[in-house]
Amino acid sequence: MNFSFVSGDATRTSGDLLVIPLFEGELGDSAPSSLSSADGALEGRLRGAATQEGFKGRADQSLVMHTLGRTSSERVLLLGLGNRARFHPEVLRLAAGRAAKTAQRLKVTSVAFALPATESTQDAVRAVVEGVALGVYRFDKYKSSAREEKKGAAKLGKVSLLLPEGTERTRELDAALTLAQRVAEATNWARDLVNEPPNAVTPTVLAEAARQAAKEGGLKATIGGRRDIEKLDMGMFLGVTAGSTEEPRLIHLTYMPKNARDAKQPPLALVGKAVTFDSGGLSLKPTDGMVDMKTDMAGSAAVLGAMKVIAALKPPFPVHAFIGACENMPAGNAYKPGDILTSRLGKTVEITNTDAEGRLVLGDILTWATEHKPAAIIDLATLTGACIVALGNYIVGAFGDHEETVTQVLQAARTAGEEMWRMPISDMQKDALRSEVADMKNSGERWGGSINAAIFLREFVGETPWVHLDIAGPASSPKERGYLSKGGTGVGVRTLVEYVRLRAQTQDTAPAEAAPEAKASKAKPARKRAK
Repeated sequence: MNFSFVSGDATRTSGDLLVIPLFEGELGDSAPSSLSSADGALEGRLRGAATQEGFKGRADQSLVMHTLGRTSSERVLLLGLGNRARFHPEVLRLAAGRAAKTAQRLKVTSVAFALPATESTQDAVRAVVEGVALGVYRFDKYKSSAREEKKGAAKLGKVSLLLPEGTERTRELDAALTLAQRVAEATNWARDLVNEPPNAVTPTVLAEAARQAAKEGGLKATIGGRRDIEKLDMGMFLGVTAGSTEEPRLIHLTYMPKNARDAKQPPLALVGKAVTFDSGGLSLKPTDGMVDMKTDMAGSAAVLGAMKVIAALKPPFPVHAFIGACENMPAGNAYKPGDILTSRLGKTVEITNTDAEGRLVLGDILTWATEHKPAAIIDLATLTGACIVALGNYIVGAFGDHEETVTQVLQAARTAGEEMWRMPISDMQKDALRSEVADMKNSGERWGGSINAAIFLREFVGETPWVHLDIAGPASSPKERGYLSKGGTGVGVRTLVEYVRLRAQTQDTAPAEAAPEAKASKAKPARKRAK
C-alpha cells in the first residue's frame, strides 16, 4: 500500500473516498477546513445529512455520503473521534481501521484521509497509517470463494494523507510514516502466523519463518533441535514436547549494533511462548477449548514481528529473541500428572496439570535468556484463561516487581495504543505452588491463576529486571473491531517496538546515566543441576 502526504483543499485531493475525522462539536463553527470545504461543495448537504442521521462525532460513529461528482472523491466518510479532551491516538487508529474496512466494502482503490489537528501530527500520522494498514488485513487464503473474489477485484492501494491546515511536510513526518508502515507490516505478518492452522505452522515451520525474518533483517539466527535442548538440560521443555511427533525447535535471533561500544551494552531479551498447538496433553482440553489453540504461539509471533522492525530501527544496544517451539500432545510417552521434571536452573517441578505447559517451556527459556546477562527481559505468553476472566479480551495483564522496567513497558504500551493493566505478583500466593515432593508444582489452585503462573515464571529470572505480559485475551479478537479482524491480532508487536524506541532515546540522550542501571540489572549466573 502506498502512503503519501498532500496539502490543500480536501475537495480537490485525489481519492475515491474522502475521509474526514471529527471530534464532538466540530459540525458547527469549529469545523476543520476539510469539512467546511466538503460541505461547501455539497451546498450544505453534508452537515444536513449528518444532523439528520444523528452523527455528532462520537467515537465509533460514521457516515458515508455520495458526492454526486461535486468533489474529486466519489464519496465522503465522516468518522467520529469522540471528546477532544479525552483524545488518544488509539482512538484515531481504531477510526482509521473502520475507514479501511469501509473502503474495502465500497471497493475503492484510493483514499484521501484528512489528518485531524491534534497535539502531535507525528502521532496522528502513525495512528492513521497503522490503522488503515491493519484495517485492510484479511486472512482468507483457505477460502476458495475468497480466492475467486480476489481475481481482478478492486484493492485499496493508495492513501493520500491530507496535512492539517498550516502544517508542513517534514523529515519527522516522513520517519513517522515509514515506522508506522513497518510496524503494521510486521503486525500483519504476526497475525498470519497466529491465524494459520496448526498443521501449517508447526515448530519447524515457525523456526523457518524466524530464520527468513532474520535473513531479511540482517539478524543472526540460531535454530536448534531436540539434541540442543537436551544439551541445555531443559527438562521442563523436553517434558512438554515428549508426546508430540513434531520435533521441537529452539530459536534464538540476535540483533547486534555495528558500533563496538554499543555491542558491549547489556542486551534486551525478548521471550515468546511458542506452543504451536496445545491439546492440554493428558489433562486434555474439551473440544471447544481446543479449537483455537493454534493461537498458543502468539507470544512468539509478536516477538518475531517486533524483531523485524527492531532490525530496521538499529537501537544502540543488542536485542535477543529467545523462543522454545513445540506442541503439547497426549501420547503413550507424554508427560503425566505426578511426573517430576528438572529444569535447566536445577529446580524440580511436580506436574499437577499437563495443560499448564506454557510456564514449563518458558521457565527453561527464561533461564537460558538470563545467562546472556540482559539488562531486562520481557516475555509474552498466552498463558492463562484466568487473565481473560480478570481483564477480558482486549487488555493485557502485566506482571513484574522491578518498578522501573514495569513502568517503562506500560508507558510504551500506552504510547503504542495497546491497553495493559498491571497485576499484582505477591509472595502471598506462593503457597499455591508448594509441593510435598518437589521444589514446586506447575499448577496450583484455581484462585489467582494468572498470578500463580507469573510467580512460577519469576523463579527462573533471578535478579534480572523482568516483565511478564499475559496476552491470553488480546492475542485473538472474538469479533471485528476498529482495525481488528476476528482472529489473531499481533498484540505486543507495537509495544515491544515502542519500548525499544524509548529505551534507545533514553540511552542516546543520557548515556552517562544508563551505565549504572545496566550494571545493577545484571543477572546472577544460573545454577545448573548437577550431573
